[in-house]
Amino acid sequence: MPIVRDWVVRFNAKGPDGLLNGNAPGAPRILDDSQRQVLRQVGEDGPLPAIHGVVRWRLIDLARWLFEEFRLEISKQTLSRELRNMGTRQALSAAAPSRARRGSRRGYRGGNRRERGLRQEDRALVPGRSPRRAKEQHHPPLGQAWNTPLRAA
Repeated sequence: MPIVRDWVVRFNAKGPDGLLNGNAPGAPRILDDSQRQVLRQVGEDGPLPAIHGVVRWRLIDLARWLFEEFRLEISKQTLSRELRNMGTRQALSAAAPSRARRGSRRGYRGGNRRERGLRQEDRALVPGRSPRRAKEQHHPPLGQAWNTPLRAA
């Protein structure tokens, strides 16, 4: 029985405390401390559009930067978890431009009709038709119909 043998070895090495289960070490971290410091600094400084090709950091952009800089492949989810643990995730989202600061939304017509309210001009239209489109279109027959009724000769 290998389990009992392991218990005996642990008891002989550490006494009764050796029999207590500790926390499992888990998977090793992808980023070491120096890489975390560089990532924190890059995130706080923000990207340089001429160098990085972006105007604000997104998770996918930071993952691409990490690959180019350290040759580390990291998923967006793992990078988000790392940034949250470092306390940098909130700083990155605060530095991103918000919708309110981007300007007027007068021409915006997104969302569903219930959320934005049914407009008067939308009520008169047939669904799927714009005012510039003809109400009916003429489609000439393409050929003889297959199921033509038989006529008496």
